[in-house]
Amino acid sequence: MPPSRRVAVIGAGAAGLAATKALLDAGVEVVTHEQGDRPGGLWARDNASGLSPAYPSLHLNTSKGRTEFADFPMPRHWPDYPSADLVAGYLADYAREFGLAEHIRFGASVASVERAAEGWAVTSGSGETDRYDAVVVANGHNWHPRWPDPAYPGTFDGSQTHAHDYRGPEDFRDRRVLVVGMGNSAMDIAVDASYVARGPVLLSARHGVHIVPKYLFGRPSDATGGALAVLPWRLRQRVAETMLRLAVGTPQRYGLPAPAGGLFQNHPTISDTVLHRLTHGEIAARPGIERLDGDTVVFTDGRTEAVDIIVWATGYRVHIPFLSPRWAGEDPERLPLYQRVFHLDDPSLAFVGLMQSTGAALPVVEAQAKLAAACFSGGYALPSPETQRRTVDRTLRAATARWGDRRPHLRIDFDQYLADIAREIAAGRARLRRGARPFTAPAREGSPV
Repeated sequence: MPPSRRVAVIGAGAAGLAATKALLDAGVEVVTHEQGDRPGGLWARDNASGLSPAYPSLHLNTSKGRTEFADFPMPRHWPDYPSADLVAGYLADYAREFGLAEHIRFGASVASVERAAEGWAVTSGSGETDRYDAVVVANGHNWHPRWPDPAYPGTFDGSQTHAHDYRGPEDFRDRRVLVVGMGNSAMDIAVDASYVARGPVLLSARHGVHIVPKYLFGRPSDATGGALAVLPWRLRQRVAETMLRLAVGTPQRYGLPAPAGGLFQNHPTISDTVLHRLTHGEIAARPGIERLDGDTVVFTDGRTEAVDIIVWATGYRVHIPFLSPRWAGEDPERLPLYQRVFHLDDPSLAFVGLMQSTGAALPVVEAQAKLAAACFSGGYALPSPETQRRTVDRTLRAATARWGDRRPHLRIDFDQYLADIAREIAAGRARLRRGARPFTAPAREGSPV
């Protein structure tokens, strides 16, 4: 059988665009399905999909030099940390530069992806079904809000919203605001609100994180971390934590809870401004919530505060609504994938962007896209299914040892992973030279792949 020649890509955000380009570069026919009206996915905050969580003050929290696609550098005159609107424009330019738009069906939601008698059946929201030899899932995982579960005891008489729906600080003007969470969005929203709210904005968290400024010793902080990438991660951690303490002190110095894990284990929050607003009394740290009581929030240390609006900056769930549990599992966050790309039961189903990186996302999805494209074009041979499973099990054990039980399946070390993918592509080509079979179009359902 010839190599797979027709591939569906689902999503035209950064991951989907990278996949589309890589497949085209490899000579594969591509149809990309995007429910919005333009490329850029979650970065395009006026996208017709309505799923973008981007807000006007949003900027990259990784520097442009560590964020850009290798195949399409960001303009040198841009600031080190471009705005969300600049990034959306960059992705639109990327699509234009490489002629991707003509391969994208805009306004095309996907209702289901099912294994067919041969290949895959992709059914759109309008009910039309098309057939493909392979599918790349690139729908992102920062668009389906995660609310507290179980909900906190009691009732709250004020307003509640999720960070996903934040569009600007005007809703907070002259109101008593509580932001719950310690991620980048929580910090951004608390800082924005602190300029218009009534009294200090309360920032509540059960667990602490490391807060890393955007610059350390005159350089973007992730560039400083990247210089340490040659070291084992535990040694890198000790060096980086020492540098961070010297630069800004510990989170406890600002009234925040101690980090729940070491740097490079739990995802740090990148912010220059939140520490400034904390030290000036415009943001006030609070511990976790014990219960809600009318217009009052009771915290675990016994303090009570009157609050008008709660912003739940509690993250997102991985949600792949068009895949059945047969393919996405009961919990897609725990889906085992070879190299975080290939489904273990059928490698003709691939994923780009289903990971949580210690660094930027764009170089990672670009590398994953090139791996998938090499496979589907016949230029790379996967190892045996047994080897794939052993590799996944070994990787999960290492991730659990490093990150614990918080999303270990998704976790990757940015620099290590990029090096691993480059080695994997080379190894797959070597397997071909030794006589291994390249990937072929899927066998009939129920037959071995």
